[in-house]
Amino acid sequence: MGRALGGNGPFLDAGRPLSYVMGFPVPRAGERDAALEQVNIRFLENPGQAELSRLLSLYRENGWWENSDEPELAAEIVAGSHAFVVAEHQGTIIGMGRAISDRASDAYIQDLTVDPAFRGQGVGEQIVRALIQRLNEDGLFWIALIAEEGSEGFYESLGFYSMAGATPMRRLVAPPE
Repeated sequence: MGRALGGNGPFLDAGRPLSYVMGFPVPRAGERDAALEQVNIRFLENPGQAELSRLLSLYRENGWWENSDEPELAAEIVAGSHAFVVAEHQGTIIGMGRAISDRASDAYIQDLTVDPAFRGQGVGEQIVRALIQRLNEDGLFWIALIAEEGSEGFYESLGFYSMAGATPMRRLVAPPE
């Protein structure tokens, strides 16, 4: 479990009520609580064949992967990422997201997706917060992404904002003092 973020941390909205599920802050919203407590968020480093197969399924479900079965390429994507996060429910990967980075100044979040059956329950938020926390711990505070049309509000709720004249979005955080 990762270090929990608390108080008015560098990328949390001041005054927003937070609770900690799997060590990551998420807003509490009634019926979401029980479902979220059954979700495990973890960093994936050396995926096995079953995990690679599920990642490929998630990529395909979003139209991000051709019909070919290339678990070796999926393993390279995980290994080449700065951080690769999965969300699991009852041992099955239901969501994923990753960050790529030069490991010096910038990072980009991409490939965020959650199984449609689990969307709207805070799982994607947990994945993004876990990635942000890891990137901040690694000294990376300029974090950007490209939001798919219609997802801008989701990312804005996490502190990202539109870059003038462009679709990409970024989130700039001051380093801790």
